[in-house]
Amino acid sequence: MRGIEDYQRLSSDALYTDIARLKQERGGIFLVHNYQRLEVQRLADHIGDSLALAQAAAKSRARLIVFCGVHFMAETAKILNPRSKVIMPDPSAGCPMADMVTPEALRATKERYGDPSVVAYVNTSAAVKAGSDICCTSSNAVAVVRSLPPDRSILFVPDRNLGSYAARISGLPARDLAAASAGAPAKAGRELILWPGHCYVHSRFTVDDVRMAREDHPGARLIVHPECQPEVVALADEVASTSGMVKAVREQAGIAEWIIGTEMGLVDQLASAHPGKGIHPLARHATCSNMKLTTLAKVAWALDNEQGEVTVPAVVADRARLALERMLAVS
Repeated sequence: MRGIEDYQRLSSDALYTDIARLKQERGGIFLVHNYQRLEVQRLADHIGDSLALAQAAAKSRARLIVFCGVHFMAETAKILNPRSKVIMPDPSAGCPMADMVTPEALRATKERYGDPSVVAYVNTSAAVKAGSDICCTSSNAVAVVRSLPPDRSILFVPDRNLGSYAARISGLPARDLAAASAGAPAKAGRELILWPGHCYVHSRFTVDDVRMAREDHPGARLIVHPECQPEVVALADEVASTSGMVKAVREQAGIAEWIIGTEMGLVDQLASAHPGKGIHPLARHATCSNMKLTTLAKVAWALDNEQGEVTVPAVVADRARLALERMLAVS
């Protein structure tokens, strides 16, 4: 078997040929997130956002799942499909937002606030999911929040911006946990308590980015991800997950130009799929370095050697699976 250096010396065409052969030999499928490099997206048996990939993982009968994304996503695939072996081409691909909440901090906060319902964004570790009532993604956060018992407040971890959006659309008052920690009084009745986490890519979009993009492309429709800051979301024509963005651009035939407020991998995908449309990034700085760690050479090496296996302890996986299955039932 060849080492990673051997694969790094091959051309893209040679890598695609080797990957196709190895995929058949190993009995594998590729689950690929929308933010991956465009050349990696070409490998996908299933491509999409976290919800679409979780659904695909749960349904898969493949012996081997090659997950091209970040670590919490591969964990989710393993939890939902313990029969399959799940590998990542680069297991160091993490998510800074997922690291902003720990199971210990979650337990302490639940106790402090009288055991609220806990909604864990999928951008969390398996251990945090295990301490939660239900998971959500950006495409179903509102539906998940609305599905919960009306007599309990909701602790939403870890993305403050997505939680704020879900609260507003659901008609619930929201309170920032950081402000509450400073001594803000509790609100009467049911509320949505926001954990002070964020996506470093989406939270960097600014009102000035919106202003400049609209000046450059005055006829374009602006669609942004709900992980963006509330003031950016308020200026958008439409708010959607990455899969929602793909659907909008594909189905809204009357819109010839779009400004896309999310990570550049999705912008590149849409531009490639719709060459006759104007697809513009809200800002070109929107790149997730972790998502870009996966390369064709790493994919070929990992597949050849079945390296980068992702495992979850059974006691954690069993509890996290309940939260994920509740989410899938709502979806």
